[in-house]
Amino acid sequence: MHRLRTTVARLRPLTAAQTARSLSQPRLLAIKGGLRTFKPARRLNTSVAAEPFLNGTSSNYVEEMYFAWLENPRNVHKSWDIFFRNANAGAPPGEAYQSPPPLSGSSQGLVKALVGAQPNVEKLVEDHLAVQSLIRAYQVRGHHIAKLDPLDISCVDFDDAPCTVGFQNVGFYGLAESDLDKMFRLPTTTYIGGSESSLPLREIIRRLEMAYCQHIGVEFMFINNMEQCQWIRQKFETPGIMQSSLEEKKTLLARMIRSTRFEEFLQRKWSSEKRFGLEGCESLIPALKTIIDKSSQSGVESVIMGMSHRGRLNVLANVIRKELDQIFCQFDSKLEAADEGSGDVKYHLGMYHKRMNRVSDREITMSLMANPSHLEAVDPVVQGKTKAEQFYCGDTEGKRVMSILLHGDAAFAGQGIVYETFHLSDLPSYTTHGTIHVVVNNQIGFTTDPRMARSSPYPTDVARVVNAPIFHVNADDPEAVVYVCKVAAEWRTTFHKDVVVDLVCYRRNGHNEMDEPMFTQPLMYKRIKKQKGVLQKFAEKVIAEGVVTTQAYEEEVAIYDKICEEAYARSKDEKILHIKHWLDSPWPDFFTVDGQSKSMNSPSTGISEEELSHIGNIAASVPVEDFTIHGGLSRILKGRANMVNQRVCDWALGEYMAFGSLLKEGIHIRLSGQDVERGTFSHRHHVLHDQNVDKRICIPMNYMSPDQASYTVCNSSLSEYGVLGFELGFAMASPNALVLWEAQFGDFNNTAQCIIDQFISSGQAKWVRQNGIVLLLPHGMEGMGPEHSSARPERFLQMCNDDPDVFPKLSENFAVRQLYDCNWIVVNCSTPANYFHVLRRQILQPFRKPLIVFTPKSLLRHPEAKSSFDDMLPATDFKRIIPDDGPAAASPEKVKRVIFCTGKIYYELARERKNRGMDDTLAVIRIEQLSPFPFDLVKAETDRYPNADLVWCQEEHKNQGYHDYVKPRIRTTTNHARPVWYAGRDPAAAPATGNKPTHLMELQRLVDTAFDLETFSGKK
Repeated sequence: MHRLRTTVARLRPLTAAQTARSLSQPRLLAIKGGLRTFKPARRLNTSVAAEPFLNGTSSNYVEEMYFAWLENPRNVHKSWDIFFRNANAGAPPGEAYQSPPPLSGSSQGLVKALVGAQPNVEKLVEDHLAVQSLIRAYQVRGHHIAKLDPLDISCVDFDDAPCTVGFQNVGFYGLAESDLDKMFRLPTTTYIGGSESSLPLREIIRRLEMAYCQHIGVEFMFINNMEQCQWIRQKFETPGIMQSSLEEKKTLLARMIRSTRFEEFLQRKWSSEKRFGLEGCESLIPALKTIIDKSSQSGVESVIMGMSHRGRLNVLANVIRKELDQIFCQFDSKLEAADEGSGDVKYHLGMYHKRMNRVSDREITMSLMANPSHLEAVDPVVQGKTKAEQFYCGDTEGKRVMSILLHGDAAFAGQGIVYETFHLSDLPSYTTHGTIHVVVNNQIGFTTDPRMARSSPYPTDVARVVNAPIFHVNADDPEAVVYVCKVAAEWRTTFHKDVVVDLVCYRRNGHNEMDEPMFTQPLMYKRIKKQKGVLQKFAEKVIAEGVVTTQAYEEEVAIYDKICEEAYARSKDEKILHIKHWLDSPWPDFFTVDGQSKSMNSPSTGISEEELSHIGNIAASVPVEDFTIHGGLSRILKGRANMVNQRVCDWALGEYMAFGSLLKEGIHIRLSGQDVERGTFSHRHHVLHDQNVDKRICIPMNYMSPDQASYTVCNSSLSEYGVLGFELGFAMASPNALVLWEAQFGDFNNTAQCIIDQFISSGQAKWVRQNGIVLLLPHGMEGMGPEHSSARPERFLQMCNDDPDVFPKLSENFAVRQLYDCNWIVVNCSTPANYFHVLRRQILQPFRKPLIVFTPKSLLRHPEAKSSFDDMLPATDFKRIIPDDGPAAASPEKVKRVIFCTGKIYYELARERKNRGMDDTLAVIRIEQLSPFPFDLVKAETDRYPNADLVWCQEEHKNQGYHDYVKPRIRTTTNHARPVWYAGRDPAAAPATGNKPTHLMELQRLVDTAFDLETFSGKK
């Protein structure tokens, strides 16, 4: 390798050169290893006659000594060390020389020499420290002046603070322009020297400019790990490290052709269609392919991707390798509706594909997640699915499964879910061991300028909170893009931490192809119209370099154009849109070949007496020796043991029975949410803590049996949106797991509303993707104020897809068919046994549906809210309704009123009925499964009591709760022949009162209404 040393302009700093003979031209020097380098040419500005001992051949000797000293001061005698130090500090050669110590061994002369040299040594140290500061300035702030913006309009605002780097700013560090040709030894915190340990200041600055101020800007000096910082320095500072090989350039050109011509083909064929094209950031495709290639070479077998709509079709075509005719037929307006579900627009659909990676010669599975228009909402879903796949294949370090997330600049800075997802990245039960984030930085958000869209300089600054390095790169330089993506993939492989690639690009069209951007960004779009396409620029470059000929380039373009035309011709044969072709998470073993459920039978959910006793005993024990638990917990465990002996269980034990039995059947269970390990209401205690040993824990559920599945219970970060999205993604990976998310209080689900609305309630209809996630939402009016009272059941019921006015056709498997046809299941269980059954049914039924459970608070310890083991034995099942089994049921013709209710209000009504002595005149029926509505069972109950008023009673306000959902459906069961009256709180804006006496007064009033048989007489 040739290394060029800069000609010295002023000889004061180069002490030996000041005495050397003048060399007008550089000369080659043979060195060890066969490498050759240029020696610096030096010009004298002092008379050599002043120092005659340096004349003639002596100068060669001095020069060799000087280079030896530069390598290591110990290579030369101490007197030469002092000479070179003094001369480097600016002393003339005569003064720089100090006599060597006498042979007698006296050190007096040496001491004198060193003392005399001290001021010069200080100057030397100061100058080297200044150079180190300069090097660090480039490493910290070089990206400020990097040429990142292809439009050269720079939307990044650094508060006008000057960036003190460059030749013109050396004075800021105490250096002078005259120091530019002075040699400096390089610190260990830089790699710019390559194999050289010293460089002239001018060359130091030039190399730093090449590393940090060209088309790549590196943000990494905030990382508080020295090894990681050094790794990044080595990747960007080592001379020549970014150069591409001939073969790499050819591959890059081919990928750029596919990326660019794909968009141009769509524009030609469907110029008036929305497609959210990639024009302006075509280098995204080679970027993603490079990440995947590099990761596959490192052993990654599965890549799960999430992205928004921009460039999605191009990614599907050229990265995931979806058949082009399948993409093109989506533009056909005559295409018939989907074979199942209601479908979604083409730029929201997902894809799953397994293929051979040509670079690594290994198979790789790629999954692009379907997602809504809600930007960044898919981020935690991708992470959850990645975590699940890692879990199922035993990939504890993320070496086989990884995630890639694509973002837009405005959304990355603006959407809080990005921050929530980042904060899951290093949590033990949520980490995916590093995600590669690629930001398509259009420098605009729809019509909003960056200065109006964020308060931070870069859109990527949120990533700094988790010490993720950020690589900004000019997307008009495909070689720089590909290099940065290689480094990003290597970073993830090496450190298993997040990394961000910021592709600084532009958007050639408006927000979509129909939008006019000149309304709001006239100057930007005037610049864009003049901007030469990145493929054209890159093609001209590689043709000029002789990498390919013009003819070869044109042939490559023609070949891909022909592929597109042939696929277009085939696409005209497609008649029906098959959404199953766009499924991102197939479960081939769970369904039949054509994607149908294997049966319509749901087996009994009961278990044997022995199993109930065994699980109950585990729940009441500490299966680890020498483990000291809290005294209060000892009492709880004794209480559980007593319940097992009495063959009853409360809510916590019923949950334990469901979980334990499924684990023994090989079903993995994952319970996640805020404080779920103990339970918000201190009822669960699934994780025991040793009172004497810090961080020593015991999870008894994992001691059920030797061949059980594992149980994961994990307290989450204080996030609902991010964590619920994560658990939804986890549940997508396999149908053979029970995945539950519990809200700390039910009303906290509203901060995860986007996941509930866009994914859980409508996911199957849009994307033919079943999901069995369970939401546990504590709900109940307990007089605790408007917060933490209501889980907002009205919202979930409003989104149910059953028709309130149509009595469904009864069939043999009516209950199962109802579950199969619904979009989700909503229950409010009033007994531990029913909760036990509904959890087991969630896994044992032959399909998967989301389950919404309104869980109790006061019922957790209510003495009457207990179930006998008899209600959980084989041949028992979930009860969609629980009919009245008292005196009223024995003489139904005497019953004057039937009260339908759900949840804990039943216990208030049962107590009041007993107190009022109305057991034979008033029946109370619990509707446990609200949706799909049990039309058949409710009709049977209304028919049983022909002479009774029908009343719906709830503790929620009239405009909330279940009333608006239940009333029309009960009316349908009676063919609208009988009215359904309301007993409950009046309409209100808030879910509950904040005043305890008012709460009790409201409760008494609704109970009085329910039991006063004259309340509704005379009304119609």
